[in-house]
Amino acid sequence: MGSIDRRRFFLNTGLTAAGLAAAYQTVGMVVKSGGEKLDVSNWNSVRQQFGVSPEYIHLSSFFLASHPAPVREAIEAQRRGLDANPFLYIESQGPGPLFVEKSVAEYVGGKPEEVALTDSTTMGLALIYHGLPLKAGQEILTTAHDHYSHHESARLAAERAGATVRKIKLFDDFNSISEDEIVSRVRKAIATKTRVVGVTWVHSSSGLKLPLRSIAAAIAEVNRGRSESDRIIMVVDGVHGIGVEDETIAEIGTDFFAAGTHKWIFGPRGTGFIWAKADNWQMMRPVIPSFSGGAYGAWMTGQELKGMRAQWMTPGGFHSFEHRWALPAAFDFHKQMGRQRVAERVHTLNDQAKEALAKMPNVTLYTPRGSKLSAGLICFDVKGMRPQAVVAKMLEKKVIASTSPYGISYARIAPSLLNTPEEIDATLGYIRAL
Repeated sequence: MGSIDRRRFFLNTGLTAAGLAAAYQTVGMVVKSGGEKLDVSNWNSVRQQFGVSPEYIHLSSFFLASHPAPVREAIEAQRRGLDANPFLYIESQGPGPLFVEKSVAEYVGGKPEEVALTDSTTMGLALIYHGLPLKAGQEILTTAHDHYSHHESARLAAERAGATVRKIKLFDDFNSISEDEIVSRVRKAIATKTRVVGVTWVHSSSGLKLPLRSIAAAIAEVNRGRSESDRIIMVVDGVHGIGVEDETIAEIGTDFFAAGTHKWIFGPRGTGFIWAKADNWQMMRPVIPSFSGGAYGAWMTGQELKGMRAQWMTPGGFHSFEHRWALPAAFDFHKQMGRQRVAERVHTLNDQAKEALAKMPNVTLYTPRGSKLSAGLICFDVKGMRPQAVVAKMLEKKVIASTSPYGISYARIAPSLLNTPEEIDATLGYIRAL
């Protein structure tokens, strides 16, 4: 609840101002950020912040993050407050309005009032697509390379509105992928009835990273010839780019950006967000009743909500508050490490792996080499072996890899801040031996 909602709640439950003041004294201060300075001067000290098992080489940490020490501590502090007195902790001492949103906004380069909180990328995409003003006869244009969550969110929203979904391929062959070809295919595929273009920043199916700025620029060019009510809306699944790339998301040119923060951001499990500029939120309609931004208080007093706020898209109800309220600690962790430094480290380790894989005669590398069109995911095949068999053989060597969860699947590794160059070399030796 926001501060106004909270105060009205107390008044309606009979708690006096004196009682409210006493509650503040009783519960104790809420933890509002990680705050403490960490030793992130070298990558070994960063690795030591994580509680992952040291007997394995972890190359699938993007799947669901191991909480680093400052995040674990922030979760525990919130949990202690909730366990000691759930009612008073939430209603009198919970974080103030936009507390978590401020941390997200600082990272993406936007404003706190432009952020809605979710539990995952899947939830974020569903809220966006079902909140858009789609009409019968309009079209959502997506790609053949997006994740199930993106495709299903678009399909269900289109079905509900009487709209359609069309998927296009951005490339025909992994050896011929180029930025110009990707942008050209999106531009040429846009039709008169196209109302939304949905893309994925980094494909978990292949490791391809899309040139979002160039795609956004192409869409903006098309929109110059359209009315505001018919302009194309760009929706981005950004979960495998945020936390890796040194990019200011609010400056890319996208309209809506959804991401979970429990992957590369190393945030508490079950956290995520949607970012959009304030003007874009005005076209949206909430899907789940919100307890944020004054919505609950307006209902209590019989007021009519006017306009639209990002916070009204944040689903109400009870959540894992100790996780959500600890999210700023993850952004603090990234801030202390430095976004550019993080990006350079992840790309260096991935380049090390890709260059070696590309030289192995029995390996087919699908992820583009270099950092222009790839981020932190690497997909490959070993000739004569199923991807599942490759992952099983690597697990025998205490290397945790994965397979891409798509109809056509590949073996997949994701060098990250949890790894060292020596671990990458050891992994490459195991793959070479296959």
